[in-house]
Amino acid sequence: MKGAFTHLDRRGHAHMVDITAKTVTCRLARAACRVVMRPGTAAQLAEGGATARDILETARVAGIQAAKLTSQLLPLCHPLLLQDIHITFTVAEDHVAIGVEVGSVDRTGVEMEALTAGAVAALTIYDMCKSSDPDLSIEDLCVWEKTGGRSGSWHREEPGDAVYSDA
Repeated sequence: MKGAFTHLDRRGHAHMVDITAKTVTCRLARAACRVVMRPGTAAQLAEGGATARDILETARVAGIQAAKLTSQLLPLCHPLLLQDIHITFTVAEDHVAIGVEVGSVDRTGVEMEALTAGAVAALTIYDMCKSSDPDLSIEDLCVWEKTGGRSGSWHREEPGDAVYSDA
């Protein structure tokens, strides 16, 4: 039934979705979020000195690691072999936009991996900047696009200022 919660069985109990009959296809998901901050904090990150590079590179590695660990964090996610994870940062006047692109060849999508990568990258920036900027907030975490699988492709209309690939 369309609109059903697939992670609940007929009795309403949580269960892992059976994907054994699904076709293996190329899967891609793009997600984004923003870490909103004081303009002075954003300016420091935009200047790109060693400290700023350390913060953003630490956030990139944390996000990549988080994507790979998604099935250990979310109990009903399938463990997936991820082939590609790109995380980009765009520093604006009062925020850092985080763009995530995750790819796999598997039987289920990678939306949760992209969301987890974005959330943990944002949390890392928050953690590393919170001592100098208590006004930080993480906003607008969502999937912007997904491709592959039985349900086909889907995308939001306006992805904002996130950049999804450094290629």
